[in-house]
Amino acid sequence: MPHTPKTPVDPNAPGPMLRFQSNLPKLPVPDLNETLPKYLKSIRPLLSDEEYKRSEQAVKEFLAPGSFGHELQKRLVARANDPSIVNWMEDWWLDQAYMGYRDPVVVYVSYFFAYKDDKLRRVPAQRAAAITTAALEFKKLIVTKTLEPEYAKGEPMCMDSYKYMFNNCRIAHKPSDLKATFDPIKNTHIIAIRKNKFYFIDTVYKGQQLSTKEFEQQFQRVIDDAGDIKGIPIGVLTSENRDKWCDYRDDLLAANPNNKKIMDKIESASFVVCLDDLTPFTRDELVRACWHGDGRNRFFDKPLQFIVFDNGKAGFMGEHSCMDGTATCRLNEYVCDGLARNLVNHGSDHVRTDIPQPEQLQFVLNGKVEKAIETAEKDFDELIGNHEMTVLAYNAFGKNFIKKMKCSPDAFAQMAIQLAYYKMFGTSRPTYESAQTRKFQRGRTETCRSVSAESIAFVKAMEDPNASSQEKVAKLRAALKAHGQYMGQAVNAHGVDRHLFGLKNSLREGEQKPELFTDPAFAYSSHWYLSTSQLTSEHFDGYGWGQVVNDGFGVAYMIKNNALQFNVASVRDLEVHGKKYINGTHRFKQALEEACDDMRDTLLAEAPTQAKL
Repeated sequence: MPHTPKTPVDPNAPGPMLRFQSNLPKLPVPDLNETLPKYLKSIRPLLSDEEYKRSEQAVKEFLAPGSFGHELQKRLVARANDPSIVNWMEDWWLDQAYMGYRDPVVVYVSYFFAYKDDKLRRVPAQRAAAITTAALEFKKLIVTKTLEPEYAKGEPMCMDSYKYMFNNCRIAHKPSDLKATFDPIKNTHIIAIRKNKFYFIDTVYKGQQLSTKEFEQQFQRVIDDAGDIKGIPIGVLTSENRDKWCDYRDDLLAANPNNKKIMDKIESASFVVCLDDLTPFTRDELVRACWHGDGRNRFFDKPLQFIVFDNGKAGFMGEHSCMDGTATCRLNEYVCDGLARNLVNHGSDHVRTDIPQPEQLQFVLNGKVEKAIETAEKDFDELIGNHEMTVLAYNAFGKNFIKKMKCSPDAFAQMAIQLAYYKMFGTSRPTYESAQTRKFQRGRTETCRSVSAESIAFVKAMEDPNASSQEKVAKLRAALKAHGQYMGQAVNAHGVDRHLFGLKNSLREGEQKPELFTDPAFAYSSHWYLSTSQLTSEHFDGYGWGQVVNDGFGVAYMIKNNALQFNVASVRDLEVHGKKYINGTHRFKQALEEACDDMRDTLLAEAPTQAKL
């Protein structure tokens, strides 16, 4: 950390991790006269003149003196200033973006990281043990509140969401799911799943945490005990629509009193280790296996699932509702980096022979639950069969080259995505990039709207055979600048989307929606044909999630020092505005590769000789 943060330290904080927490600023409510012109500017490049006029009129009415728009703003400001509310957006967002969302979490909400190979640990039990030891080290930092806060531009970020990491679970409930947090000190156990069977492993024996060698023994015991015959896949129930899973969960608990005790053990576990019998070899196989696997050897409601495959490959799957990817990225980076650089304390090589066998948790089922499992398997297989995912590992250049060319790496990757979309579809459409607002108390995310007048001018110039390299580079730099400005506003909670979300939520039952919210452009401009986000680790070989609309792509990307990686997801047989795109993800992957090549060639053609690769 280069300098002392401006945020004062709280001398009464419960630990160093939270020393800035109470003094972080509250999430602001921007001024209407700031947000609405910005909204118009963001939609202008996406609309015809006629459509734009209608939107302009709707905004004018919303901003008119004495209009209902000012009343909604007043209500939102009052909520933000309410001393009993830490963050005006928090509860609304949790409910509407996550807990109240009824589609399955797998594919639609959950995300994954795929790890690079660990050449020292090719045996599954060995790799699972090392990951477990490293993850428990990280848990200890959170429990003791000694984890160093994260910083952005020298200022601390909110560390509140870390309490939802270990010993947590999402609970299926109607009309909105619940979050459950369990005592991390009392609940020292983890759950291993093998061949669809659940095993209880206590990480402490006779007051001492198991060493990595002892964990290896326990995981090997699980693998041996599970044998070759698969169990009835209870875990697949968690892949269902949330209302269905809520009913199935009630049926499962009602089938036998012991089932409740088992469910408590799973839900209160520190985390889950999935010992999969799959052997993914290619990048595409690995990301699919981490994204969803066969849907059976999982418990999708847990925020942390480490996945280890029979060939020693590994990854992680996160349930998204209470934590965004930056926190779990840090956990996984800590685990992978600690193991790669031998920074983890693995404990003694001596293995205590009297450690009890892992306990298999056996649910008692009835016909009703068995039928539910069959239905869930069918629904899951159909859902997965309707999705594609592929990875572009682009090794021609990465962050180092982009910075040498005096470009922002993130904005550069965003413009590559814009150019790829334009190559494939001949137009630009609404694009979401996740911007984190963790500089505010309990801040989560804001939308960075990636399409701008400048980005459209750039993609058109790149595809124009008559445009010179100088013209293309000038337009690229203008697009990068516009993107950087919007991102800067978004991380400071001065974007468009969350403020409009707050205003809309300030409407009371029975009140008529202002035209701003019924204008077709309002829905269209947040229909994310491209849902994108960047998290980077040199230790990951993949990162991703599903698309958020059926006629769009989910694009997760990493900007490594000397490589770019794009993970592309969409529905199979993608249809956009009436036109079918068979193998849509593979087409988009090809367009991305061409876009990166074109941007590199354009920059090099214009650059002085010494800057070339």
